[in-house]
Amino acid sequence: MSRVCELTGKKAMVGNNVSHAMNKTKRKFDANLIKKRFYIPEEDKWVTLKIATSTLKTINKIGITAALKEAKAKGLYK
Repeated sequence: MSRVCELTGKKAMVGNNVSHAMNKTKRKFDANLIKKRFYIPEEDKWVTLKIATSTLKTINKIGITAALKEAKAKGLYK
């Protein structure tokens, strides 16, 4: 399974490792993802999502229902 946030679509970025001598080699910056279970009272069920930790802060602020509604509107969540 790919390392992509299921609610925001955040994924890996590409950048450079830079040595002290300023030599540059390609590297990947992965998104900080966690697996988390959420209870959705409207549907009376639990869902497990792979989300970025920054998305978890957003969910704590606006609520899981609003976050799922936004993701569905953007086409990121089924």
